[in-house]
Amino acid sequence: MTKLSVNINKVATLRNARGGNNPDVLQVAADCQGFGAEGITVHPRPDERHIRYQDVRDIKPLITTELNIEGNPIDRYIGLVLEVRPTQVTLVPDSEAQLTSNHGWDTLANKTFLTDVVGRFNEAGIRTSIFVDPDPRMVEGAKVCGSHRVELYTEPYAANYAANREEAIKPFVEAAEEARRQGLGLNAGHDLSLANLHYFHRRIPWVDEVSIGHAIICDALYMGLHETIRLYKEALK
Repeated sequence: MTKLSVNINKVATLRNARGGNNPDVLQVAADCQGFGAEGITVHPRPDERHIRYQDVRDIKPLITTELNIEGNPIDRYIGLVLEVRPTQVTLVPDSEAQLTSNHGWDTLANKTFLTDVVGRFNEAGIRTSIFVDPDPRMVEGAKVCGSHRVELYTEPYAANYAANREEAIKPFVEAAEEARRQGLGLNAGHDLSLANLHYFHRRIPWVDEVSIGHAIICDALYMGLHETIRLYKEALK
C-alpha cells in the first residue's frame, strides 16, 4: 500500500500571514491523521517562513502515524531532527532563499557529505530518504551513501503530464526500477495532484509513500480537507 503523507507547510504559511494561531497547524496535523493520512510532512526552512522549528517540536507528540521532516541538512536542521526523532528524515538540497524545492541531490558529487549526514541519522534509528532527480545514477548513489530510501522529485512529471504522460513518466519508471534493484524504498513528491497522481501510481505501484502539500491544501479550499484526503487516497488504490 502506498502511504499518503500530507505536507502542512501551506497551512503554516496562511497562519504566519496574519500572526496568531489561525489556522491551528497542530490541529490540522491531527485532523489529517484522523481523516486517513498515513503521515505528516513538514519542511522547516531557516527563515521559518512557514513551518517553524518549534512547530516541529509541538507536532511530534501528536503524530500517531509517521512524521517526515524534510530539509537541507544544515547544522540547525540536523540538531532539530536528532532532538525530535521523527520516523523519517528527507534530505533536500534547497538553499536558504529558495522559494520551493526545484532539484534533487547529486549523490555522486556530494557522496562524502551525504554519507556522513545519513550515517548520523541512521545511528539515531531514523529512516533516511534522499531527494533525487529521476536519474538511475543518483538513485544508485543514494544507496552508496547508506540511505534507506530515495524520494523522486516529480515536478518534471507534473509539468509534462498533460502534453504526453507516457513520455513524462518514462524517466521516473527507470529511476524507480533502479531503486527496486538497489533494495531502496521509494518515495515521491512535488506537484503531484489529483490530475496526475493515479497514473503515476498505476505505472509505479511499488512506491512506498507520496508526500503532497500544495495541491491538497488548494483542493481543500473547495472540497474540504476530509473529502480531499479521501480522494487522494482513492487515487492511490
